[in-house]
Amino acid sequence: MPLDAWISLAVVMAVFPLMAFSRLGPDIVLLGAVILLLTFGIIDPAQALGGFSSTGLFTVAFMYVLVASIRETGGIDLIIRHVLGRPRREGGALVRLVLPVATLSAFLNNTPVVATYIPAVLSWSQRLKLPAHRLLMPLSFASILGGTITLIGTSTNLVVHGLLVERYPELAMGLFDLAWVGLPVALIGALYLIVIAPRLLPERRGTASAFENPREFTIEMEVDPNGPLVDRTVEEAGLRHLCELFLVEIEREGNVVSVVGPGERLKGGDRLVFAGTSDGAVELQQIRGLMPSRHGGSSLEKDFKERRLVEAVVSDQCQFVGKRIRDGHFRTLYGAAVLAVCRGGERVAGNLGQVRLQPADVLLLEARPPFIERHRQSRDFLLISQVNGQARPNHEKAWLAWSILAGVVALATFGVMSMMNAAMLGAVLVLVTGCCSVGAAKRGLDTQVLLTIAASFGLGAALESSGAASTLAGLALGLADGNPWLLLIGSYLLVALLTELVTNNAAAVITFPVVMASAESLGVNPMPFVVAVMFAASASFLTPIGYQTNLMVHGPGGYRFGDFLRVGGLLNLLTAVVALALIPLVWPF
Repeated sequence: MPLDAWISLAVVMAVFPLMAFSRLGPDIVLLGAVILLLTFGIIDPAQALGGFSSTGLFTVAFMYVLVASIRETGGIDLIIRHVLGRPRREGGALVRLVLPVATLSAFLNNTPVVATYIPAVLSWSQRLKLPAHRLLMPLSFASILGGTITLIGTSTNLVVHGLLVERYPELAMGLFDLAWVGLPVALIGALYLIVIAPRLLPERRGTASAFENPREFTIEMEVDPNGPLVDRTVEEAGLRHLCELFLVEIEREGNVVSVVGPGERLKGGDRLVFAGTSDGAVELQQIRGLMPSRHGGSSLEKDFKERRLVEAVVSDQCQFVGKRIRDGHFRTLYGAAVLAVCRGGERVAGNLGQVRLQPADVLLLEARPPFIERHRQSRDFLLISQVNGQARPNHEKAWLAWSILAGVVALATFGVMSMMNAAMLGAVLVLVTGCCSVGAAKRGLDTQVLLTIAASFGLGAALESSGAASTLAGLALGLADGNPWLLLIGSYLLVALLTELVTNNAAAVITFPVVMASAESLGVNPMPFVVAVMFAASASFLTPIGYQTNLMVHGPGGYRFGDFLRVGGLLNLLTAVVALALIPLVWPF
């Protein structure tokens, strides 16, 4: 194997553990790898930037805009309101949840579908008196299963198809070609989630129970009208740097001052709400001019237009991961105060300022209304859902947004224009008709995913041009003993394993040239292997870190790592058996 091939292989092998175990984003890791390969002369600038001209990449970007229009017009909320209803049993609730979610995810990106469903499912589970953890994992898994039904169901399908068309233009697939395998996989997977999965899930406590009683994590005091604190600032009163408490809001004459600054002046009768431990009450009682609140209920249970209570799920890319809340200046950066932290279904006890944040932690935040829109697309948070004062979205243009999406599907299905052209036209129409503003469209673009896809192309090109792909293909053929069935199973298992460690797009794009070289060396039809890569890359059920929607439900559901292994492991095996059995029947070797 030439030196270039060894260097390419070494860079690619270094990429996978870096993406899996470091806090660097996958886009940063992959772009760094591309720069390294370009510097060594393994790839030229055209190959390094080839991903940015991929039809698959642009199709994914335009689909993000279409999905943003559905979200902005409340199109998914409209469906949720009419579909969930009031089932009498858990089985009925799972049917009403799993089947519509899988159907939606066949045409929309999984992440916004799950993000929109989670708050609805949490309130729905309370109405049904059903633990939320019985519904949230099936929600995530159903969205993944639905993504396998069509070519636009997941960004991975579009990207792999783009690679296929570049290599074999005559093998271009139709929008619903995958349904021959995807539909049976989704239906059998849905049946498993409805009938078997509930038996495998142990009892777990979610955020609803952890945050249900504000008096467990807040202390309320009043400013004595005749005391020495009147007209003093928060800083001057010594309330800014308390050891175990944070001053989060001031209730004053029927209004509220949220995310209190150090220069805020206190007035007699102010009701001060502190977040922290009950031990901190001793510290407050030693401050002259403060007295216990005489009001019965908690201030946090009231609705004020000046503030919002929100739950935010910490992303593995959050800059605060590993840092203490106090040291990271959370309030200064986000304009929000942390009231409580939930981890593994339990509220984290002790000094709130000393808590070191971890991925999938759920934060109960008090913030001003603009916080939600400002940080909804932040990579620091996987999900931001409002706890109180939720406004109903305007559904007037929801039918138009859905109609445009249906038109895009029809144009691509009947071959009137390519998938990219149809998606581009749809994106323009939702902007022109006002279904989606330019700002919302920009926020809807997941730049991390797009950069990850683009950079992955550079690594794939390095493996191919350096000869590493053909060498690895020869090794794979030797292990498979020239048997296409064994090669198909091996390809599926390799991609399925990698997708649990890194992003599904990176796993698919990097392994694609190796799998194609193996099929070409064997002299068989490459289509079964292309489809196997698509399905294996989507089979992210084993771990919460394997796929973004799994991480999104991990915190609110109070799950543990073993829950995904138990429920997802069997689903992984089931989908692999069904897919591998059907793929060669639809696309023979």
